[in-house]
Amino acid sequence: MSLLPYLWPKHALGLRVRLVLAVISMLLGIAATVYLPIPYIHAVNRLSAKAGPLAVPAAIIVAYALVRVASAAFGELRDAIFAKVQMRASREVARQTFEHLHGLSMRFHLDRQTGGLSNIILRGTLGIQTVLRLVAFNVLPTIIQLLATVAVLWHMFNVWYAVTTFLAVAVYMGFTFGFTAWRTKFRRAMNESDNEAQTKAIDSLLNFETVKYFGNEAHESRRFDESLARFEKASVKSQVSLNALNIGQASIISVALAVMMLMAAHGVVYDHMQVGQFVLVNTYLIQLYVPLNFLGFVYFQLNQGLVDMEQMFALMRVNYEITDQPGAIALKPQGPPVEVRFEDVHFGYNPDRDILKGVSFSVAPGQKVAIVGPTGSGKSTISRLLFRFYDTVSGTVLVDGHDVRDYTQHSLRAAIGVVPQDTVLFNDTIFYNIAYGRPGASVAEIEQAARLAQIHDFIVTLPQGYKTKVGERGLKLSGGEKQRVAIARTILKNPRVLILDEATSALDTATEQDIGTALRSVAYDRTTLVIAHRLSTVTDADEILVLREGAIVERGSHAALLAADGVYADMWAAQQVEHEEEVTGHKVLGEVAE
Repeated sequence: MSLLPYLWPKHALGLRVRLVLAVISMLLGIAATVYLPIPYIHAVNRLSAKAGPLAVPAAIIVAYALVRVASAAFGELRDAIFAKVQMRASREVARQTFEHLHGLSMRFHLDRQTGGLSNIILRGTLGIQTVLRLVAFNVLPTIIQLLATVAVLWHMFNVWYAVTTFLAVAVYMGFTFGFTAWRTKFRRAMNESDNEAQTKAIDSLLNFETVKYFGNEAHESRRFDESLARFEKASVKSQVSLNALNIGQASIISVALAVMMLMAAHGVVYDHMQVGQFVLVNTYLIQLYVPLNFLGFVYFQLNQGLVDMEQMFALMRVNYEITDQPGAIALKPQGPPVEVRFEDVHFGYNPDRDILKGVSFSVAPGQKVAIVGPTGSGKSTISRLLFRFYDTVSGTVLVDGHDVRDYTQHSLRAAIGVVPQDTVLFNDTIFYNIAYGRPGASVAEIEQAARLAQIHDFIVTLPQGYKTKVGERGLKLSGGEKQRVAIARTILKNPRVLILDEATSALDTATEQDIGTALRSVAYDRTTLVIAHRLSTVTDADEILVLREGAIVERGSHAALLAADGVYADMWAAQQVEHEEEVTGHKVLGEVAE
């Protein structure tokens, strides 16, 4: 039912025409298949009458050959016409699933298992192709062929041949469907263990450095093998049950064939039936057995495809946590700086633990406000609420005088740029990763952004320059290089609101000062929110907010906070001591080296 709209897509007349032509080809192929034994029995009757060397006219042989060609050709034509419908449906479902995943909340993505998720989408896409192909042009043709064969047997012989055939097929299908449904649990177990194995494998490979740091290769191999062992066990059960199914199917058809042939033999001996009619009964049942035998496989594949699709469509049914309200307005991505304001904001990732407890502050247009505080105080949560990755439990986040929930998510995020603390890059070139800030930007604009981020000179020294691959998650670059790429792509985005979330945390002091100058020029005439650990990077902020345990405990300029001799002053003193120790340590190391 979920796939029906993709078989008859709206606004796609060409695909609908293809589906109609494929159905016509299917019906013509079935007609040719059902008619195929008729010229054959005429030839047998002529030969059995011993009417001389020309007992079988050439026309009968030619007709038999033509009908056989037509039966095969219409089947192939059907598949060729339907291929585009099938692949387009698979593509549309995969695309919609991909878009749906990107539309889900950060909460979902923080809980996800990437390996299992990608496996679900891959298997689900292949399952869709399988289901569409089998349902449309294997199951349905087999049923039509069965009804046509029963009708022909009834017409040419009597009702008992038709009844026997119908009962045999009914028992066969009932046994096949029931047995296959029982076997489905083994396929589900295979899927679960396969997902588990893939998740562990990808997670381990993504964190290969950690594995090597702790020498846990054997541990990772053991965890992976445990999942493979469960997959192996489920696979063996699936194969053995398939063998039992095939034996049962063959037994049912063999019994039915024996009964039908005994009836036909009796008719030849006692009811003046021709030998050709005896052959016809055997031919029809064997001809029907071929798709029936395949139907068992088809039903298994169909069930397997449905099981594979089950998890992907379950992903499609995951509700959006963050949605655009009806009539949501668009925030212009470029333009004059805007005001950002938090009004009595309360928020927690879990109901039993509050992260922000009544946070209120404002950032005037073009102003630079810094948020400092110990780890876990809620600094990064503020940026996530501003981006509307989450909605507040209570209170309001406003941009340019409007609640962020009044804007479309796309326009809100297009107007905000962020340099995150933990920079993750795409496994592509440096050029692509910088250009990601504004796809379609010119080469000159990308290089200018790199210059402002103090990374252009480094890039041009690389053998492949901007075409250098950065590796998985950017691991071929150092922490500082990755962070400068992140700064460059944010500069390229040219947002109205700028968020610097520990933007220089991975840089040394000298580079931090260079990039600090670049960031100040980028932040000029923009509303800027700085989340910082190093207090030396925010001394020029218009206002500094000191956050502790989800609440603002101090606020003011750098000088005013030092004069207040409170929490900020203590933090500043502690960091100055750390800095002096670091400088002293470097001097000692330099003297030792000399």
